[in-house]
Amino acid sequence: MELSLSTSSASPAVLRRQGSPLLLHKQQVLGVSFASALKPGGALRFRSRRSLHRPIACSASPSTAEPSSEVKKQLVRRNDVRNIAIVAHVDHGKTTLVDSMLRQAKVFRDNQVMQERIMDSNDLERERGITILSKNTSITYKNTKVNIIDTPGHSDFGGEVERVLNMVDGVLLVVDSVEGPMPQTRFVLKKALEFGHAVVVVVNKIDRPSARPEFVVNSTFELFIELNATDEQCDFQAIYASGIKGKAGLSPDDLAEDLGPLFEAIIRCVPGPNINKDGALQMLATNIEYDEHKGRIAIGRLHAGALRKGMDVRVCTSEDSCRFARVSELFVYEKFYRVPVDSVAAGDICAVCGIDDIQIGETIADKVHGKPLPTIKVEEPTVKMSFSVNTSPFSGREGKYVTSRNLRDRLNRELERNLAMKVEDGETADTFIISGRGTLHITILIENMRREGYEFMVGPPKVINKRVNDKLLEPYEVATVEVPENHMGPVVELLGKRRGQMFDMQGVGSEGTVFLRYKIPTRGLLGLRNAILTASRGTAILNTIFDSYGPWAGDISTRDLGSLVAFEDGTSTSYALASAQERGQMFVGAGVDVYKGQIVGIHQRPGDLGLNICKKKAATNIRSNKDVTVVLDTPLTYSLDDCIEYIEEDELVEVTPLSIRMCKNPKMAKKGR
Repeated sequence: MELSLSTSSASPAVLRRQGSPLLLHKQQVLGVSFASALKPGGALRFRSRRSLHRPIACSASPSTAEPSSEVKKQLVRRNDVRNIAIVAHVDHGKTTLVDSMLRQAKVFRDNQVMQERIMDSNDLERERGITILSKNTSITYKNTKVNIIDTPGHSDFGGEVERVLNMVDGVLLVVDSVEGPMPQTRFVLKKALEFGHAVVVVVNKIDRPSARPEFVVNSTFELFIELNATDEQCDFQAIYASGIKGKAGLSPDDLAEDLGPLFEAIIRCVPGPNINKDGALQMLATNIEYDEHKGRIAIGRLHAGALRKGMDVRVCTSEDSCRFARVSELFVYEKFYRVPVDSVAAGDICAVCGIDDIQIGETIADKVHGKPLPTIKVEEPTVKMSFSVNTSPFSGREGKYVTSRNLRDRLNRELERNLAMKVEDGETADTFIISGRGTLHITILIENMRREGYEFMVGPPKVINKRVNDKLLEPYEVATVEVPENHMGPVVELLGKRRGQMFDMQGVGSEGTVFLRYKIPTRGLLGLRNAILTASRGTAILNTIFDSYGPWAGDISTRDLGSLVAFEDGTSTSYALASAQERGQMFVGAGVDVYKGQIVGIHQRPGDLGLNICKKKAATNIRSNKDVTVVLDTPLTYSLDDCIEYIEEDELVEVTPLSIRMCKNPKMAKKGR
């Protein structure tokens, strides 16, 4: 993987100096015209609104930023380690790119059979094809250890991304070669720039037929300026890659046979960690794992000093709140595994065992002179849901943990590692209010709990409003919809009904799709995904990310149709379902146990309708040929996410290890007939 890098083509600063048309179109960005800002013989410069604490320059040379003389005496740059996080929008190819990096760094034997998306080790991640938890690995390239952290791409798991950025000095920003920067790209880039991290932009999936790398690099550059990046940060290195083929290059038309250019860019553009080698021990616990034999394992980067196995340490939340503990075991990440070591030097990422009560955000410090580091702060949740004990007639049939004490203990355990989530007591002793970054954030928790044997009921998602100066504010999100042109009409109409306001629309080349960008209340997004899929015949892709709090948008109608409700306990029959399916679409087939109040279908009109789907045919001796065969429609199969999107204020989802049912909330009056 030897490669000599020239200082040409890839950097926007160099492109500007060479007069490339790539960045010289006359578009106003923050009131600055690219064409008018170019000075003969000089680089294009933008004045940043704020100066970040550690600017990085990487047009073609290492950082020239010098720390102040006082800090310089204490801090030393460690050049044999690089700590990077891979960040991107969902489905832009982060985990596949990590796969190729691990394979080419010879992490695995040549004859070792490895599955795709190695880093997605969780069953739920494999089933859904998304990354939910951030994970650590490392590779060695030219005697330099590169610690890599794979992060989630979905905005609901933004808390994971915010945490791990504390551990790294640079990020690989992966951007799709067709879609360009998307809502989550903006979020993760904003966080990385606030930390002052170096950014290497990787234009991935460059082998797509309708790839438009010039547009993507240009859009990314504009995004840097919108987010007030410094001049040095705007001089990012652009690498063009195909993660699935394991190739990368400095030009979209000239890819190397391996990822050599990417590795070289990481070593050259991302600085080594700035450490206080002889200072008092400091390590911030950024992540928590649990092992049956070792107990709680704290993961983080060592900022100062050295950590040794068997060492006595002080664990601090703040200056006043400290306790003492002992490190029983110490691990570092080598290749794909945790490897036990006797000591760790500052700058490396490690895992610490033996501190049973450690929490995320606490500092492991020197026993005598240790001081805590600033704690981790994440953005506030925007959506809440109620969890309560299962009160249906079928409760206790399938679940192992069914009491409110079981539910409370499990939710409190989740809080220990899920910083972006909050748990509060509800109106009754057996009800809890869970707040998260979005419905997916909470449904992943529900899915994990049901697989662990929990049985409970979940209410509909509600947004968390704020009141400022006696004005009611609600959360707004930026929604990006990718839809084929021939289905655009119904999708635009649907978003308009949900109080969405379009602020951008653009077509994408040969694939015939249109990108629509809306600012829409979070309330309007509840239940929207299924409606958009129906309107577009399953072809639209919806992505959202929290934007800001804004004025209350007024009433929003999220569901036009009522529910079909069973009005007696029993087992459904073909005879009863044959007449019931004329009233709407059914959720259950024949031979299924149902109970009074269970939602068994969607009514074809507004308002709910009670049905008897357990009625049996009268056993007489008269038979007619037309009654011999009963043809039933295939019942609708709703997943957990679909059920939570479907239910309204007076309805609940019953979650058990084997079943997901919907029912009317017995505590609320009937909505109508």
